[in-house]
Amino acid sequence: MTASLIAIASGKGGVGKTFLAIALAQSFARLRQRTLLLDGDLGLANIDVQLGLQPKGDLLSVVTGRMNMADAVSAFDGGAGGGGFDVMAGRSGSGALRSLPARDVHLLGQSIKMTAARYDRTVVDLGAGLDTTMLDIAAFCGQVLVVLTDEPTSLTDAYAFIKVISQRPGAPALAVVVNMARDEREAQRTYAALERACIKFLGFAPPLAGIVRGDPRVRDAIRAQTPYLTRSPAGTAVAGIGKLAATIDTVFAERSAHPHLAARAQ
Repeated sequence: MTASLIAIASGKGGVGKTFLAIALAQSFARLRQRTLLLDGDLGLANIDVQLGLQPKGDLLSVVTGRMNMADAVSAFDGGAGGGGFDVMAGRSGSGALRSLPARDVHLLGQSIKMTAARYDRTVVDLGAGLDTTMLDIAAFCGQVLVVLTDEPTSLTDAYAFIKVISQRPGAPALAVVVNMARDEREAQRTYAALERACIKFLGFAPPLAGIVRGDPRVRDAIRAQTPYLTRSPAGTAVAGIGKLAATIDTVFAERSAHPHLAARAQ
């Protein structure tokens, strides 16, 4: 399985989900893969702000029919070091997308799939939480990276996200990324706690896709509206991001990546 359409999700905010989505998109681009980064946070979209990008259009203009998705995409050159990719911006502060009727959500999902077919990789940065529309879009993507940190609330909210989405019809393949880790030992402990809870109560556990070290320079990059990989090419999080991009296909190809298959294998 090639992870060509990947949603980045989390049970709560503040776990570095958008940072990871941007960094992963740039990593794919540096591997010479044509990449689209889509801001699917339907209420607090901010990828264009973090990149200092003035987008041609946004997701709301697509949903309302003012633009088609291909025309609303903006190019981002990646800055120093390259790794440019395309961006489909969201609409920050608008509640219109969160209250889409089911038919429009389905059409949006189909539009995302059609647009993704033009790229080697499409990364969709979802909003945090268990909003129904977010879960629908995650399911459309078919493959979801769940981001968590060592904070107890992050752990419990990540478990809640996994539980809810795995019980939906057509549940996507799931994998986990531990972000902002002090070191690998701490990250493995964090994942192990989630794994135990998932196996005990759900009968399966999504595999660990990657570990990304914490780096205070991430905040500097966000303030500078510059991708982290461009601003801090030797940063402590770089190796983990690169490894995640290089191995993600293998992770999603594992039998355990799909919750229902994993449950049958218990």
